Amino acid sequence: MEKTMHPATQAAGDAQARLWNGPAGHAWVDAQQTLDQLFSPLEKLLVETACAAPGSRVLDVGCGTGGTTLAIARAVGGGAECTGIDISQPMIAAARVRAGREGIPARFICANAQTHAFEPAGFDSIVSRLGVMFFDDPVRAFANLRHAAKDGAGLSFIAWRSAAENPFMTTAERAAAPLLPNLPPRVPGAPGQFAFADRERVQAVLEESGWHCIDIRPVDRNCTMPERDLIGYLSRLGPVGIALLQADEKTRARVIHTVRAAFEPYVHGDEVRLTAACWLVKGRADA
Repeated sequence: MEKTMHPATQAAGDAQARLWNGPAGHAWVDAQQTLDQLFSPLEKLLVETACAAPGSRVLDVGCGTGGTTLAIARAVGGGAECTGIDISQPMIAAARVRAGREGIPARFICANAQTHAFEPAGFDSIVSRLGVMFFDDPVRAFANLRHAAKDGAGLSFIAWRSAAENPFMTTAERAAAPLLPNLPPRVPGAPGQFAFADRERVQAVLEESGWHCIDIRPVDRNCTMPERDLIGYLSRLGPVGIALLQADEKTRARVIHTVRAAFEPYVHGDEVRLTAACWLVKGRADA
């Protein structure tokens, strides 16, 4: 029987679609090179963990602008069939352009992986780099991914641990809060960056959705980006970036000045350095 979605859950899903097909999606496309560099240590870890073999079919969930999808395709070579899926049309369009430019025959789907009608048992491996925390119904989403996985297929994804363990990621909103009183609060467990902060919740979601041999390990990776990209990062991405779209020029200037000063502990010459505190999660689609 088809599961009926609660109105609040449907509203959360609609909000995510609006966000990633609006300002957030376009900001991520514009910041593609910066974000690819920033998260390259996580991408490398995921490529190594996924262990995709020539001839295998790989699904990258929440693929964004396609960085991880293309990295896996490059690592495996011409024999693998790599597919990326994301809810954001701007990011999927950018991913297709990148694949064409590199001559990599990856496929990209603009759809919600929670509800998309995947071919049953179509994938040998399912991966995600920071892309699975945004589902409004994660059990339903991972059950749908299990449906898309062959028996014995592997699941490998990286998700953020808690906000407290990732202070860089909340520096902008903490610094901007006195100047932007309408910033939306972080709601524990709600769809978003830190939705999978609770290890026990991740375990429960995967078990309930039909995955087995679940292994959840903390990983910390040192990440960097050029200091010259910091203003663009803090002024366009995340809750502060969204809020600044509605701010007047005077407020915008004050916020950017204040937030940039708050990031100073992370600046080392021409480089910004941070530690990404994440979960590396693995599972298997047993028969």
